[in-house]
Amino acid sequence: MDLTQYRRRPACEVRIGGVVIGGGHPVAVQSMTNTDTNDTEASVAQIERIDRAGGKIVRLTAQGRREGENLAQIVRRVREDGFDTALVADIHFLPEVAAVAAQWVDKVRINPGNYRLDRGEFEALVEQCRARGVAIRIGVNHGSLARRVFDEWGDTPEGMVVSAMEFLRICRRMEFDQAVVSMKSSNTRVMVAAYRLLVEAMDAEGMNFPIHLGVTEAGNGLEGRIKSAVGIGALLADGIGDTIRVSLTEAPEHEIPVAQLLADHFRERPGVFAVAHPEAYSPCAYRRRSRVTVPVVHTEPLAGFRVIEAVSGNPTAELRAAILNLDSDEPVVVKRRYDEPSLEALAVKAAADLGLLFLDGLADGIWIDAPAFPQEQVRDVELMILQAARVRFSRTEYIACPSCGRTLYDLEGTLAAVKARTAHLKNLRIGVMGCIVNGPGEMADADYGYVGAAPGRITLYKGREVVARNIPQGEALDRLVELIREHGDWSEPESPARP
Repeated sequence: MDLTQYRRRPACEVRIGGVVIGGGHPVAVQSMTNTDTNDTEASVAQIERIDRAGGKIVRLTAQGRREGENLAQIVRRVREDGFDTALVADIHFLPEVAAVAAQWVDKVRINPGNYRLDRGEFEALVEQCRARGVAIRIGVNHGSLARRVFDEWGDTPEGMVVSAMEFLRICRRMEFDQAVVSMKSSNTRVMVAAYRLLVEAMDAEGMNFPIHLGVTEAGNGLEGRIKSAVGIGALLADGIGDTIRVSLTEAPEHEIPVAQLLADHFRERPGVFAVAHPEAYSPCAYRRRSRVTVPVVHTEPLAGFRVIEAVSGNPTAELRAAILNLDSDEPVVVKRRYDEPSLEALAVKAAADLGLLFLDGLADGIWIDAPAFPQEQVRDVELMILQAARVRFSRTEYIACPSCGRTLYDLEGTLAAVKARTAHLKNLRIGVMGCIVNGPGEMADADYGYVGAAPGRITLYKGREVVARNIPQGEALDRLVELIREHGDWSEPESPARP
């Protein structure tokens, strides 16, 4: 990592159908269908909508043999319709389904947590993919590490790196260079640390595989976009990342403009900024630089804070260098002006530029100068950035997956209903997950969880513990509220003030 300037991390070229990532190519954006993969018509229509929105790589879940086999029909129909979209099969539980899917798609994503290294399953997949020119993504998830890794390392960034490196070493031993790797988590601090540690580990062993970036279960609306931008932006700012997905609990085509905005925002980052105290920077371990425990926003008292404003085309490096050039631990407010036409663009760019400084414990306050928007709106964006960076919690946080073909209910509508009942609560984390694939693991630090268990059935969690299984969905939201009440975390919404 070069603290003084922006440099793309070198990566080898990987071909995914007609799309090439790595090798200096622009960062590619992608999404995932949320249709039933057995429903050919719905899946093809959604793939084509994502492609028209600018997403040239689209992933589909293949959780079983039937879904894997139906990929043949989906690929055929997409090609007959004249689309050259790169199609990816997502294999989570069953390694044998990867062999089925690899007959048809351009890339296969596997979860190392569901492979046993002593069976030769991964080696067989590598040989099959080599023969057809199919790429492989080694997709590590914070919430679903292999038991043998978890028992030694826990659900830590270090454990995630151990999991990835085991499979990357097999690729290198087999001279297979068409591999991509990801290290996803719903916790931005864990996610960023895991990717940085992975880059260190790959560099130490002379590996240059491309990297897929994403924050899982980011949620929806402005909060989901900000959370994704904080995590993805922190890595893009230092040249890490060759393809990205912004995971939103919305229609998949909504993800593409946000991802493209991030990719374009980091296409160029000019300037060189000298750093006097690089030893004060710890990229892979969170460490507070000052004694400020609760970072401030610009509408709060700033007496005693030094305000540092970025004016260059590389605000992240400029502000980081300015902080690392201080000879004291005086608290710092970082400031940047944005003349964006939309609130979404303002929020995404500010989160991507400034989030890293809070993830790394360097900054103590945030000041977004955005004259086009009311002060209260800007303040909300600032608070969302601080919450996404996990340094100040001011509202309920929703850990919500983006939905896919495994989802067992209307996730987008359910998330909206859960928010309507609980958004007034403070400092809680609520997981709203479509199924058990990543649900219990990715929402492990949530206070409460609402997880699809079967069609029309929901399982509720308190922390990591199941408290009620297979509740009819029509009762589940009321039962969730009752659970929050039972544990003393409920408060009634404030009545609107009378005029």
